[in-house]
Amino acid sequence: MFSNYLIGLREGLEASLVVCILIAYLVKTDRRDALKPIWIGIAIAIAIAMGFGCALEFGSQEMTFQAQEALGGSLSILAVGLVTWMVFWMRRTARHLKVELHGRLDAALALGTGALVATAFLAVGREGLETALFVWASVHAASDGTPRPLIGVALGLLTAVFLGWLFYRGALKINLAKFFTWTGGMLVVVAAGVLAYGFHDLQEAGWVPGLTRLAFDISDTIEPDSWYGTLLKGVFNFQPDPTVLQVTVWLLYLIPTLTIFLAPVGFASGKGKVKEPDDQGTQPSTASQA
Repeated sequence: MFSNYLIGLREGLEASLVVCILIAYLVKTDRRDALKPIWIGIAIAIAIAMGFGCALEFGSQEMTFQAQEALGGSLSILAVGLVTWMVFWMRRTARHLKVELHGRLDAALALGTGALVATAFLAVGREGLETALFVWASVHAASDGTPRPLIGVALGLLTAVFLGWLFYRGALKINLAKFFTWTGGMLVVVAAGVLAYGFHDLQEAGWVPGLTRLAFDISDTIEPDSWYGTLLKGVFNFQPDPTVLQVTVWLLYLIPTLTIFLAPVGFASGKGKVKEPDDQGTQPSTASQA
């Protein structure tokens, strides 16, 4: 449940920050007449993201078992790729996000209503589609027959919306660069579990061999139905009897990805040492006041 809460919080907060920056800038520049097109674009983006998630969930139920496993495994791998790109991108651009969005909004204001709708849709829609795909893959991997994974996602999204509102009102200030670094690192751990489970799905679908080659089996020690087994599965997508391929994929993804992400140089920073934001947290609350 915690891993799904983290996904909802992290992905939802990114979308909330985008919305807060757009709205705060329009209010600051006295362009409240442009708020309606922005909200329309946001609403369309949310509707499409929810529709995409529903299509994944209900569409897969009509498939055979092998087809479901093949779809689940393929989309899990795709979701991990998108999320990995997202956490690295946000690590590099968090401190410049406000300036980038302001530039897009200025260009859209000059073009008219349609451009404003498109700007809001594109800014929020990407986050929405990524969230829908990764949430579906994570819930599919961590599903234990209870609604707890979905409850975790819902609580994370609600927390993100509340934090976004506090940012906008100026009631909360945090260092967003550090926030996205630590949550991004935890999300990489979650993604490693989703990736391993995705390959297990492909093995069950018959697309990848090695389903019967177990790396270890500690089911007698850590029972999957126990509270600690459920906790490990919910947080890390832990499986007490993984295949050799699952363990190999997990290690080959987690170790280099987390090392590069947390390193002060290289992909994690774009170039040279990571610099902290000038204002110790470039947040929408300052956008609405500055």
